[in-house]
Order: sequence, then structure tokens, then C-alpha cells
Amino acid sequence: MSGPAIWAAFGTASLAALAYGFLYSWRGEGPARALLKVSGILILAGIAYAVGGPWMLWSALLASAMGDLFLAGKPERWLLPGMAAFFLAHVFYVVLFWQLVEGGGWSWPVKTAQAALVLSGVLYIRWLVPWIKAKMRVPVILYGAVILMMGAAAIALPSVYWLVTVGALMFIASDSILAHQLFCRPADAPPNKAASYAVWFLYFFGQAAITFGLIGLIGLPA
Repeated sequence: MSGPAIWAAFGTASLAALAYGFLYSWRGEGPARALLKVSGILILAGIAYAVGGPWMLWSALLASAMGDLFLAGKPERWLLPGMAAFFLAHVFYVVLFWQLVEGGGWSWPVKTAQAALVLSGVLYIRWLVPWIKAKMRVPVILYGAVILMMGAAAIALPSVYWLVTVGALMFIASDSILAHQLFCRPADAPPNKAASYAVWFLYFFGQAAITFGLIGLIGLPA
């Protein structure tokens, strides 16, 4: 896969993500919506595979695409399978990032940033729990734990992976907003377009940043 082909594929993925974000992120159902939602992440997975990126990277992207497919349906029916798919994606990222941490910084600023992330995440989850139905509380807590592990691992990466760290933090921000929308927003409330845009664009471009932050170091073909 040549360099121009890679950038053309990324452009196509971005266009699909923009189309989904502005047309469907806050409304609608159906196969067209689901196809548009998963296509951008699937293209990123294809790029990662085509250039010889780490298998855990494209596996995480494929798991994320599966999560997107589940969450394109009715949340009350498909939320748990969607969370399970994203949980798997984060497991891949945690293992991959910790493999890359060797040679990274364990300075006090890194440790402080990790502690701040984990503490704020724990406090947010604790605040969120009373809003969550009893049967969903354990899955949400487990999911929160794995995404905080992913973020802590990303923060510890060597500075050359700064784009990966930014992408991971964007992913966490997206999920934080989504959790508030899913569990705290009244069911009869009108759609919150701004929140829906933030959830989707932070998620997609966060995944894109993780992807290119990793494969860019391989040396893309001309």
C-alpha cells in the first residue's frame, strides 16, 4: 500500500466519519447509519494492517468497529455487547502500550499525570454509579477500570508516541461524555447535538491519532 493510497484511505475514513457525525450521530437508526458508523474505523484497521502495524492495533480497531456496530442499534438492547467489544479493544491497547512503555518516562510529572487521571476517573465513576441501573453497575465499573488503565499506559509512553497519548485521552473524554448522555440524561430529553458531536469526533479522531501515532513510526511507504 503506497503512501498516497494510505492518505487517500485516511481521507475516505475521515469523510465517512464527518458524514456520520453531522448526519447521524444524534439521530436515526437503520443499516445505512450502521454502515457509515463502522466504515471509518474499519478503514483505519485496514490501513494499520496494510502497513504492517502491530496486530494488537488493528485488532483493537476491529473490536472497536464491532462495538460501533452494536451501539448503532437500540442502546437498551445492545449496550452490553457494545461495551464488551470496546472492553476488548481497550485490553488490546493496554497490552500494546505497556509493551511500548519500556524506555518511557517514569518521572514525577508522568506519575502525577497518571495519578490525576486515575483519581479523576474513579471520582467520576463514583458520581455516576447512582444514576446507573443495578444490572449495569458492575459492567460500567469494569469498563471504567480498563479505560483508565489504557490512559495510564498511554501517558507513560515515550515522548515519540505523543500522538498516541493525545488520542487515548481523546478516547477517554469521548467515553466520559457518552456515559453522561447514556445514564444521566432523561429518556424524554431532546437530542443534545453538541454532546453527540463531541462524543463521535473525539472518539474517531482519537482512534485516528492512536493509529497514526503508532504506524507513523514504522516509516510509511512513498
